[in-house]
Amino acid sequence: MQTTASGKPVLRTPRAAGVAGIVFALLLGAAMVLIRLGIPEGAEAVTAAGFADTTRRDAVHAALVLVPFAGIFFLWFVGVVRSYVGEAEDRFVATVFIGSGLVFVATLFAAAAAAQAVLATAHTHGPPPGLPTWDFGRHLAYTLMTGYAMRMAAVFTCSLSVMGHRFGVLPRWLTLLGFLTTLTLAFVSSNVPWAELVFPAWALVVSVHILVVGDRPPLAPTAGA
Repeated sequence: MQTTASGKPVLRTPRAAGVAGIVFALLLGAAMVLIRLGIPEGAEAVTAAGFADTTRRDAVHAALVLVPFAGIFFLWFVGVVRSYVGEAEDRFVATVFIGSGLVFVATLFAAAAAAQAVLATAHTHGPPPGLPTWDFGRHLAYTLMTGYAMRMAAVFTCSLSVMGHRFGVLPRWLTLLGFLTTLTLAFVSSNVPWAELVFPAWALVVSVHILVVGDRPPLAPTAGA
């Protein structure tokens, strides 16, 4: 049991909880790789009649199975990060951090649900769905993932990097890595295939850092913060 500066008791975050971010990073990374392997050309090249390849369909199905579990472990990852930052967090930035994380999970789930709906309409037996229905579903899923979920991930990454820089709870190299990840997710990931993998890679690095550092007290705020 730890206590705050005011003497209030605070429950310690179990060390094993730090593994949540690692599991999230591996699950999301695996899902993204399977999606890219199943649909390497992106949404524009997918047609209902041409998506009959069993291997490609199985890869996408496997990715969609992983997404809900990735979202669950992401929420645990958010809790671990907040526990690590502790009382050093800024209320404004912390609100943005939590809000962007929740919107990211919601958008991720919506994209997965839309993709699952598209696959459900493309039966291997019988005629393919009408072109307007197929186009709407595939573009909705792809846009939710690359256009919205990744930008919320950028806000999430940026807010944590800002707190890490202002209060010294993250090393300088990790905050710089976070800002580079933010720029990639915000401006590159929607146009460059595989660029979205920088988010689970960043989450993996942060999780390993927190797991290694453990309960080490946060560093003093940086000068002029």
